[in-house]
Amino acid sequence: MLLSTTEGIEGRRIDETLGLVRGNTIRARHVGRDIMAGFRTLVGGEIKDYTVMLDQARDQAIQRMLKQAEALGANAVIGVRFTTSQTMQGAAEILAYGTAVRLSE
Repeated sequence: MLLSTTEGIEGRRIDETLGLVRGNTIRARHVGRDIMAGFRTLVGGEIKDYTVMLDQARDQAIQRMLKQAEALGANAVIGVRFTTSQTMQGAAEILAYGTAVRLSE
C-alpha cells in the first residue's frame, strides 16, 4: 500500500477515488513519566519517553487508517495528514487521515 502526503503519486493515474479513511488512537500520560518529564523541563532536552509514546501512537493510527483503506479495496492513500487534540487532561488523540484511491498498475 502506497502512502503519500501529496495529492497523487507521480507516474501513476488514479483510477478510482474510494473516499476518506482515518485511523486514530488516544493515549494517556503516565504519572511516573510525568515526574521525570517535569525534571527534564528544568534542565531542557528531549523527553524520550514521550517521543516513543507519540511515535507508537502515530504508527497505530496509520495502521488503522490502512486497514480501512484495504477494506475499501485501495492500493494507495493520498493526501495523508496527521492531527492531534487533547481529549481530556492528560490524554491526547492522534488522528491520521487521507483519501483512499485505486491507482492504475
